[in-house]
Amino acid sequence: MSNSEDKKHAVSPEDVVLPTAPPAADVENQTPNSGTGFGVSAITRRWKREDLLERGSLVLRGLALLFSLLAFIIMASNKHGDWKDFDKYEEYRYVLAIAILSTLYTGAQALRHVHEISTNKHLLQHRTSAMIDFFGDQIIAYLLISSASSAVPLTNRMREGADNIFTDSSASAISMEFLAFFALALSALISGYKLTTQSYI
Repeated sequence: MSNSEDKKHAVSPEDVVLPTAPPAADVENQTPNSGTGFGVSAITRRWKREDLLERGSLVLRGLALLFSLLAFIIMASNKHGDWKDFDKYEEYRYVLAIAILSTLYTGAQALRHVHEISTNKHLLQHRTSAMIDFFGDQIIAYLLISSASSAVPLTNRMREGADNIFTDSSASAISMEFLAFFALALSALISGYKLTTQSYI
């Protein structure tokens, strides 16, 4: 190759483009609405979201308490003599037992939430209470759907032979347990979200 060809392919220092560093973010002069999540507005949004979740969880547990209590009262008073007594059937005894357990759990949780919202003091650590809420809601919800589902076939068979106050009361108690299950299932979703947002450091 000749010297003239070498000169053609030679790169001059002016032609070299050096990479530049990206511009540094101005952290001190950022505005709250810059979309980065910094500032007072982001903190207040988080507080409002946490307050909404707390109140939503309280409402759902209050509904679960109401439905569980109604299921307990309806099933416990479902005694009309002869074969129309709830305690003669294992499925209905199971419904009553889970209704009592759900009433105690949701009542204790609702009282705790009311105390924490009114006094702004937590009885337990955030992580501990989030875990209790999450696992407790799921366990009780599964027990509610299990007991209600086990009593449905028995009630349907009875209604084929005779539709009376006993079968109507049984169906009402089962319906209340289904509603309590839906309320606690939604509460478990909120508890799961709160559990995932906890800091473990």
